[in-house]
Amino acid sequence: MASQRQFAFSLLLVSGSVALAATVNAQPPSPTYDLIIRGGTLYDGSGQPPVVGDVAINGDRIVAVGKVDGRARTEIPARGMAIAPGFINMLSWATESLLADPRSQSDIRQGVTLEVMGEGWSMGPLNATMKAKELERQGDIKYAIEWTSLGDYLNHLEKRGVATNVASFVGAATVRIHELGEDDVDPTPGQLARMRRLVRSAMNEGALGVGSSLIYAPAAYAETDELVALASEAAKCGGMYISHIRSEGDRLEEAIDELIDISRRSGAPAEIYHLKMAGRSNWTKHAAVIAKIEAARAAGLRITADMYTYTAGATGLDAAMPTWVQAGGLEAWIARLKDPATRARVAAEMKSPGGDWENYFLGAGPDQILLAGFKNDALKPLSGKTLAEVALLWNKSPEDTAMDLVVQDGSRVSTIYFLMSEENVRAQIKLPWMSFASDSPSQSTEGVFLKSSAHPRAYGTFARLLGRYVRDEKLISLEEAVYRLTALPAANLGLSERGALKPGYFADVVVFDPAAIADRATFEKPHQYAVGMRDVFVNGVAVLRNGELSGALPGRFITGQGRGRCP
Repeated sequence: MASQRQFAFSLLLVSGSVALAATVNAQPPSPTYDLIIRGGTLYDGSGQPPVVGDVAINGDRIVAVGKVDGRARTEIPARGMAIAPGFINMLSWATESLLADPRSQSDIRQGVTLEVMGEGWSMGPLNATMKAKELERQGDIKYAIEWTSLGDYLNHLEKRGVATNVASFVGAATVRIHELGEDDVDPTPGQLARMRRLVRSAMNEGALGVGSSLIYAPAAYAETDELVALASEAAKCGGMYISHIRSEGDRLEEAIDELIDISRRSGAPAEIYHLKMAGRSNWTKHAAVIAKIEAARAAGLRITADMYTYTAGATGLDAAMPTWVQAGGLEAWIARLKDPATRARVAAEMKSPGGDWENYFLGAGPDQILLAGFKNDALKPLSGKTLAEVALLWNKSPEDTAMDLVVQDGSRVSTIYFLMSEENVRAQIKLPWMSFASDSPSQSTEGVFLKSSAHPRAYGTFARLLGRYVRDEKLISLEEAVYRLTALPAANLGLSERGALKPGYFADVVVFDPAAIADRATFEKPHQYAVGMRDVFVNGVAVLRNGELSGALPGRFITGQGRGRCP
């Protein structure tokens, strides 16, 4: 009897073990991935037709694309949505706005995951005099300058926390000011050698190349040979030359020739910032300009361009006055504008075509010059008015009104100029070597940003491309647009492992509704976010989910090819 009970007990133990094993084996397997975005339409950045599939992410990397088996800790359905690499803003002025609000909302809500800075001016290298002047000239956004070099600044952003990735060119004007000040002078051989060393140092820190902005003082004082010397240093380090060329209007073709010459002589690939034909009399130059660029490309030079999707540019009233009056910097410019004889000369040149400077006053006309931002609180009510309207209000000429605004505001005054042709905008969007840029800060519809108006491109450049020009007007396909927002600029910048949905690439990924994405900002009401962008991931971290900010700040300083290797 006992032996039967022992046998039954043994059998129970065996059965229980089998049952336990079966229960353990029946447990679902451990998650293979941190995140899977399921069943979306994949626009991988290559420009090839899309396919339906999944994207799996572990940590900060994409690990699988296509039909992804297995499970993830988080799974996001994306049926009917487009999944694409994060967009690259080839010209961002988020240098100060990210210090005020690191969430980068106006760009994140359009799918931008990389802000590229450095149009002529960069946030380093700075010397003591430059720091002091920058502190004095700050507008609505106030900040301590806790860095000296460009690399210091970009590391500062990353350390504080920022939603987007950040990168920068070193500004040719910044390097010039560091060694020469803001006067109209040429560098001595020793000064030029020091300027070249500053470029090499910035490239070693991770700069993408050298950027110039040649219609503005003191950048306009640099001659071609000086720019070739600086671009040559960038080229040695795998960097490029990128430029707001010397003229976008009356001397546009000559300015294109100069950029091509700088590229050829320096060995640096070159890109034209925000390509345009500014001023009605120059709109017909489009075909000749494109032919020049195409010929240079056919000859083996890598010449590219970027643009924003609007017919108005934005800058300051410095673009409405000759550069000679601005020599020595803002304070010297304001002092000269208080002298009657100087004012008379400036007014005459503002009204006269054919000068040796880029005259946006004539290119647009006072009724097409919109005042957007002031430093002086007493002048802020003028935001949104045209220069012509303020001239009438003050009973002065438009020329005198512009000069008085600069003097009273103690700044260049943020200004919007209506200069371009919609036909040319559409034609440029079709160019296969064209990428895109906001040429604006990345802002928010709250706080300090509401103290001034803005150009709607800050809130709408990329959404406007995808909504109006791709979906509605069908100028290019969506896969082509995504390529030119991602892989093309990444390749031009020499960035590895970004700009595509590929295993091993960094997980900068966006999910948007192609049927809904659109810009909402207007010139009358610019502070309005774009719509249609659902999810944005930066380095694998969600910064936008279901159209709402997560509060995460996972952005990084993205370095150029010369980081630590520039000779």
